[in-house]
Amino acid sequence: MTGKIICTGLGPGDPELMSVRADRVIRSARHVAYFRKAGRAGQARRIVEGMLAPGVIEYPMEYPVTTELPVDSLAYCEALASFYDDWANRLTDLAQSRDIVVLCEGDPFFYGSFMHLHVRLQGHVGLEIIPGITGMTGCWNVTGIPITWGDDVLTVLTGTMPEASLVRHMQAADALVVMKTGRNLPKVRRALAAAGRLVDAWLVERGTMPGQRVIRLAEACDTDCPYFAIVLVHGHGRRPEIKTGGAR
Repeated sequence: MTGKIICTGLGPGDPELMSVRADRVIRSARHVAYFRKAGRAGQARRIVEGMLAPGVIEYPMEYPVTTELPVDSLAYCEALASFYDDWANRLTDLAQSRDIVVLCEGDPFFYGSFMHLHVRLQGHVGLEIIPGITGMTGCWNVTGIPITWGDDVLTVLTGTMPEASLVRHMQAADALVVMKTGRNLPKVRRALAAAGRLVDAWLVERGTMPGQRVIRLAEACDTDCPYFAIVLVHGHGRRPEIKTGGAR
């Protein structure tokens, strides 16, 4: 028997926003792997709570570092590279005789940790990817405001970028999403202010999940911003205007 690795996107956080296919694969899985911080349950594992079959074998993949080191440092890159190398080898060995379902928040190919495993696994084991609704999609929907209109160009940035780069992209963007905020929120706020976009920015914490909060960024404090938080600036592009005054 030869198995394969199935990475399934879990969507933005609410289990009801998971695809039918993902739900079916997860409920029938016998071997499940997921990323998490050491000592934590892991967001992916929390999303599927109550869905896993009795007796399922779990493989928590615990990051060796998260925010302890600068993301652009050599030590950080080496630690993560070794971590992904090790788990790619372990999953390849496991999949020689069984299917392994890997859980991934959002969509696996959109800023997902599984991407780093995928490039290492290709050509060594069977792979299947099940797409998922992205976290940013869930977040802009809970604001109740369309993110783009007409010809708006949507720009997606990460809060880990240098501040000057953030400002440059924010000034040029029509609609804007900033991922990976967390401890980068003060820098993101400064960049938005410098770009003249702060007044239009929203902060969405834990979008579609328990504890969800939607607030104007200008009204939020910089402390204790969770990892699952996204900054949004909605577009204001071309749109048909509604005529009033009895026009037909």
